Amino acid sequence: MIVWVYWVVSLTIVTYASILIVRRLGESGYAALVAFYSVYLAASQILATRIILFDLWFTSFYAPAAVFIYPFIAQAIDMVNEVYGMFKTHMAILICFLTQVLLVAFIAMVNSLQPAPFFQHEEAWRSLFSLSVRITAASWSSFLICQNLDAYIFSILKQKFERIVLLRSIVSDILDLTVDSIIFVTLAFYGVMPIMPLIVGQIASKNIIGFLDTPWFIWYKKAVETPR
Repeated sequence: MIVWVYWVVSLTIVTYASILIVRRLGESGYAALVAFYSVYLAASQILATRIILFDLWFTSFYAPAAVFIYPFIAQAIDMVNEVYGMFKTHMAILICFLTQVLLVAFIAMVNSLQPAPFFQHEEAWRSLFSLSVRITAASWSSFLICQNLDAYIFSILKQKFERIVLLRSIVSDILDLTVDSIIFVTLAFYGVMPIMPLIVGQIASKNIIGFLDTPWFIWYKKAVETPR
C-alpha cells in the first residue's frame, strides 16, 4: 500500500533531519525537535477526524487515520528525552500542549466568522472542524497524562538499563499508546457508542505501527552518540 511508502519515507527524512540537527546544534537542537513534535500533534488532531479501515494480512478493523501519526509523536518525545533529559521533555510536553490550545482557539475564532456567500464548502468545513467540548477535553487529558507517563517511564528505564535502548523505546511507547487509547476513547465516547471495539482497534493499530518505528529510533540513538 502506498501509505506505507509515505510513512517510511517521512519517518526516514525526519529521523535523519533530527540526527543532523542534534549533532550540529547540540543544546540548540532542542527547539527544532519540539517544533517537529508540535507539528505531529497538530496533524494528529486534524487527521483523527477521518476513520479508516486498517487492513492487515490477518485481520482488519477501524481506527482514526491519525494512528499513522501517533508513532511520530511517541518517537519525538523519546528523541528529546534521550538527548536532553526528563525535565526538558516535560517542558516540551507543556509547550506542545499550549500549541494545541492555541490551535483550538484559532479554529473557534475562525468558526465564529460569517462565511462569504460564494464559499461553497461551509458545511464540509463545519463538519470537519466543529469542536466537541467532550472530545477536545478527552484528547487534552489523554495527551497530558500519557505523554508525561511516557517521559517518566523512558527516563527510569534509561537510568536502570542504559545500554538497552530497545527496552526503553518499546516499553514506554506501548504504555503511552495503550493508556492513551483507553483514556481517550472512554472519556470521549462512553455512553455514546460501544467503546470496547474502538479501544481494541486503537490499541492494536497504534502499537503495531509504534513497534515498526523502533529501528528508526535505534538509528537516531546510535547516530547522535557517534563522535563527530
